[in-house]
Amino acid sequence: MSYKNIPFERRRAESINIMSKYPGRVPIIVQVGRGAKDIPPLDKNKFLAPMNMTMGQFIYTVRRRINLSAEKALFLFCGDTLPTTATQMGELYQYHADPDGFLYMTYTSESTFG
Repeated sequence: MSYKNIPFERRRAESINIMSKYPGRVPIIVQVGRGAKDIPPLDKNKFLAPMNMTMGQFIYTVRRRINLSAEKALFLFCGDTLPTTATQMGELYQYHADPDGFLYMTYTSESTFG
């Protein structure tokens, strides 16, 4: 189920509540993408990442939650963008946050370039 199926007002209220409780953190929703072959689903899709956490650190966190072996590739997208591993989550939130207050990311096992 896509998190965007939940009414906008409810998602917005939830993100405002989270941001007020944890002002130095980014509320993130991670969902499976279309090209996620042979990757098990996440046991949870909501994450709270520190603003200064890098994308590389966040990918490691997601890989650990999925229990993905080292030889399998994992790509995390913000919209149609594949952020660099050095990008900080606060920067991603600033440029890619949804109007409801969450940063939406999708994961896949294939790079969907081209």
